[in-house]
Amino acid sequence: MEKNVASKKRFFYLVPIAFITYSLAYFDRANYSFGAAGGMAGDLNITAGVASFLSALFFLGYFFFQIPGAIYAERKSAKKLVFWSMILWGFLASATGLVHHVAWLYPIRFFLGVVESAVMPAMLVFLSNWFLKEERSRANTFLILGNPVTVLWMSIVSGYLLKALDWRGMFVIEGLPAIIWAFFWLKLVQDKPSQAKWLTDEEKRNIEEEMNAEQKGLKEVVSYKEAFRSKTVILLAIQYFAWSIGVYGFVMWLPSMIKEASHMDIVATGWLSAAPYLLATIAMILVSYFSDKTLNRKTFVWVSLLIGTVAFYGSYMIGSSNFWISYALLIIAGGAMYAPYGPFFAIMPEILPKKVAGSANALINSMGALGSFVGAYIVGFLNGATGGTKASFMFMAIALLISVILTLLVKAQKRVEVKEEFEAKAVIK
Repeated sequence: MEKNVASKKRFFYLVPIAFITYSLAYFDRANYSFGAAGGMAGDLNITAGVASFLSALFFLGYFFFQIPGAIYAERKSAKKLVFWSMILWGFLASATGLVHHVAWLYPIRFFLGVVESAVMPAMLVFLSNWFLKEERSRANTFLILGNPVTVLWMSIVSGYLLKALDWRGMFVIEGLPAIIWAFFWLKLVQDKPSQAKWLTDEEKRNIEEEMNAEQKGLKEVVSYKEAFRSKTVILLAIQYFAWSIGVYGFVMWLPSMIKEASHMDIVATGWLSAAPYLLATIAMILVSYFSDKTLNRKTFVWVSLLIGTVAFYGSYMIGSSNFWISYALLIIAGGAMYAPYGPFFAIMPEILPKKVAGSANALINSMGALGSFVGAYIVGFLNGATGGTKASFMFMAIALLISVILTLLVKAQKRVEVKEEFEAKAVIK
C-alpha cells in the first residue's frame, strides 16, 4: 500500500512536468509543416526541393548530438541540459518568423535540431532515475504523448494563427512558451529522488533501495562501446530508423497532403490534421498500460507497426479516388505508428545497466533522427515529383514493414543476449 502511494505521488508530480516539457519541444518542431502550407514557401520563394530539404534539415542536427546529450545527462544533470535546451530552441523557433531570405532558414533549422536533440535522451535518463520497471513504459508513454497531443492542438491553433496573423506571427508567438516554461522546469524538478524536497526521507530511501535491487539483475557493462556492440541495440537502432521514416514522413507533410487532396482552407486542414493524433493519444495510453501489466514489449511494438503498414498500403491502393476513405486509413496509420513508443523505450533499461542504457537509447534515437531526415525529405520529394501522394504512401508502408521484420528479429535474438551477453534477469517478451 505504501509503495503504491509513493508511486502515485511520483507519477502525478513528475509526469505532467515531463509531458509539458516534451510537448513544447515537439511544438516548435512540427509547426514548420504549417508554416510551409500557410504561405512561407511563397513569400520566401522556396521551391519544392528546398522545402523538402529544409523540413529534413532539422533531423540532421538532431542526429549528431543525441549521444553527447545522453552522456551529459547520465554523468552530470538532465535538469540543466533540458533547461538550456528549452531557452535556445524557443529563441530559434521564434527567429524562424523573422527571416526574410530562405538562406537564414538553413542554420535555424539545423541548430533547432541540435538543441532539441538533447531533450529526448535527457528526459529518458531523467525518468529512469525516478521510475521502476513496472512503471517505466507508462512514464515513457506520457512523456512521448507530448508528441501527438501537441500536434493535435497545435494543428488547430496554428491554423487559426495563420488565418488571424500570418506564418511569421505564428512562429514568433509559438516560440515563446518554451522560454517561459524553462524556468518552471528549473524550479520544479530534481535529477534524482534523493534531491527531492517533496518526498519524505523514508520514501527516498525506499526508492533508492528498489532502484538498486533492479540494477543487481544486470551484469556490469564496462563501457559505452560494449553496450553499442550489443546485437539488440544494433537491431533496434536500424528498426527505429525505418520506423521513423514512416512517422516523420507523415508528420512533416500531412497538412500539405490533406490541403492538396481535400482543397479545403488552412483552418479545415488544421482540424483534419489533428484527428490522427487523437487516435494516437488513446492508443499510446492503452498500449503502455497493457505492456506494463504483462511486461511484454516486443509484441505490442510489431503488431502496432504492422497495422500502420496495412493502413498506409490501403491509402496507396485507394489514392485520390476517395479522399475520405484514404483519410480514414491515414488516421489509423498515424495512431498505430505512435502507439508502441512507451514499450519500445522501456526495453533498454531492462537489459542494460542504468549508466549506459540512456546512451544506448540515444544511439537508437539518433538513428531515428536519421530516419526522420530521410522520411521528411523523400516524402516531400515524392509528393513534388509525382504531383500526388500515392508514391509517398507506398514508401512509408515499405519502411514500416521493414521495421516490423526487424522487431521480430530482435525478439528472436533477445533470449540469447539476455542470457549470454548481459545475463539479465528480466526477460523481454
